[in-house]
Amino acid sequence: MRTTRPLSGLRRPAWHHRAAMVDRIREMPGGIRLFLVYAFLILAGIGIALPYVVNLAIGAPVTLEGVVLMVLLAYTIFTTTLVLQRKEAARNLAFGLATLTLPAIPLLLLSPAPGSGFLMGAFAILLFRGLVRPEVKGYLNEP
Repeated sequence: MRTTRPLSGLRRPAWHHRAAMVDRIREMPGGIRLFLVYAFLILAGIGIALPYVVNLAIGAPVTLEGVVLMVLLAYTIFTTTLVLQRKEAARNLAFGLATLTLPAIPLLLLSPAPGSGFLMGAFAILLFRGLVRPEVKGYLNEP
């Protein structure tokens, strides 16, 4: 078993901090958890689209798709980092990232599978309702 050596000289197991992280996740409001799932889904989508954008960059070093993808990647990572740090500014940035669900709703409703548009609409409602709850504002309280 690996151990760490704190300044006090006591030896604690390396897994000691895992319990604190689990407690931190448990105290998170549901709206924050849902937002984090949403943010990680965006990051997964960016990872899936990245090879396509890299292939475009072979022909032209700067493309609109590449710029949009990199801005979305930076915004998502920055917002997720602020949410995990419980910063007040994260709430408004999370709302901004959540608005990406809104244009997807009519696009999915007009697609061959309109049921996915209804699912996206329900997800958007849950996401926005989760972010406006008072416990989210109380959770994101670090200046």
